[in-house]
Amino acid sequence: MSRRTSVDYDWDESDVRVRANKKGSRPRTRQRPDYDDAVTGRVVTVDRGRYTAVVAEDTQDERLVTAVRAKSLRRTPIVAGDMVGLVGDTSGAPDTLARLVMLQERSTLLRRSADDTDPVERVVVANADQLVIVVAAADPTPRTGFIDRSLAAAYDAGIEPLLCITKTDLSDPTWLIEHYRELDLTVLTSAGQAVSAGQVQAAGGVHTAQDSPTPESAQTDDSLPLEPGMVETLREHLDGKVSTMLGHSGVGKSTLVNALTGADRATGGVNAVTGRGRHTSSSALALRVPDTGPGTWIIDTPGVRSFGLAHVDPDRIVESFDDLGEAIAQCPKGCTHGADAPGCALDAWVEQGKAGAAGAARLESLRRLLGSGRDDELSEKLLGS
Repeated sequence: MSRRTSVDYDWDESDVRVRANKKGSRPRTRQRPDYDDAVTGRVVTVDRGRYTAVVAEDTQDERLVTAVRAKSLRRTPIVAGDMVGLVGDTSGAPDTLARLVMLQERSTLLRRSADDTDPVERVVVANADQLVIVVAAADPTPRTGFIDRSLAAAYDAGIEPLLCITKTDLSDPTWLIEHYRELDLTVLTSAGQAVSAGQVQAAGGVHTAQDSPTPESAQTDDSLPLEPGMVETLREHLDGKVSTMLGHSGVGKSTLVNALTGADRATGGVNAVTGRGRHTSSSALALRVPDTGPGTWIIDTPGVRSFGLAHVDPDRIVESFDDLGEAIAQCPKGCTHGADAPGCALDAWVEQGKAGAAGAARLESLRRLLGSGRDDELSEKLLGS
């Protein structure tokens, strides 16, 4: 039997075979599933494409579920603290895998960029109520630039900030607290004392950990002393809130988390050559805080060496400086607030002492964040100076 050729064959549409595009094709229908049966969970950690979420929170059926992200969310960043919808096997049994199909609306979103010129923003945590900014009084040296950046990011996200100073047995942090005297900022030291930054003198000064013996149970492998009173005071500030720890490597974030939660997060010291901390936490992790009310979570984040604010509008950065805010209303329209800005009211405000003893340093920090300060800001930015 001879083979039929295209010359004597009557072709029609039924002979056409269209191959699907390997890079994606149109959906067969515009009707997308609504996932009414999705189970709500809180993401506690993300590890190499696997999302661990707690479902049925604060009930007897509470459990951890591991899930993968649906294709429709592949371009949506999902981080610790996010509330998500899960379908599939949500039993939480070993070797089971659910599918993460929905991301609920976020109440807050803490973001950062690699530097002030990087247009790509990185989501740190979601739905946090409080940002605990952790710095060390020494080893590594505290940097007000990093604190100012963190405060600006917290203000932009609508998150309440709290400053926690560790290693006060190595150096007296009074100068650091004085720097933020004019702000409505609660400061907690590892001596176990919580004061408002504006009430340092009324609190009778700052006591270091050397004033009272530190029990062996509060010591850690990296010799960071924690006064039990400080841990309990911090626990009170965390009660009923979702809080996230933020700070450079080596300042004691994971040590605080271990003391508060009983977890065993890896801790590390500071490099003696560079003066920088060693990265020990590789991913953000949300943990419950015992002896607190429902809804109390603390999120330990990896140490950061830069905290860019490219995603924050300059006006929002200015508004985060409460001690200089009133003067901004007296600036001419369109004022850049730079050192050479004509008619800027900030200089006169500081000279009159209305911004407090640290007013000049605060103004300099503001202008660095706005990109109008010293020329060496670029080289110092990586350390948060």
